[in-house]
Amino acid sequence: MTEIPPAAPLPPSLERVLRTFRQLGREDKMQALVSWSKRLEPLPPKLAALDRAQFTVPECQTRVDLFPDFKDGKLHFYADVDPRTSPTIAAFLALTFSAVNDQPPSVTLAIPADFVRIMMENIGLGSREVGLSAMVARMKNHARQAAASTSPPTA
Repeated sequence: MTEIPPAAPLPPSLERVLRTFRQLGREDKMQALVSWSKRLEPLPPKLAALDRAQFTVPECQTRVDLFPDFKDGKLHFYADVDPRTSPTIAAFLALTFSAVNDQPPSVTLAIPADFVRIMMENIGLGSREVGLSAMVARMKNHARQAAASTSPPTA
């Protein structure tokens, strides 16, 4: 019988986000999402000027452009999404970015497979899970590229 190796421990920033959301009830999660939706960092002009085709997450119901910036061994993600029309998406990204931005690619790669489900559990937003999972997958792809290269994968 083959033993399954234990999962790598979560980086503290990811554990903190997951622990907070696990403890919240539905109403508190909704309030937290509204609050976090206002914290999404604006897109820098240098990224806004880029051709967005390679940055768009097509699986999302809402238009989302996800931009990685890799400098000095650390990743920083930006997203272009309207928080007024898509507060759940903006909140999810702001929360996720708070855990992974300005960290090495290994932190993004440590996002667990059930991250979206845990974050959205009990909110009744299951229709958003496909798009949110696609965003996380895109972030992990950028992190893999960053970890494998000595130069930025994008911007």
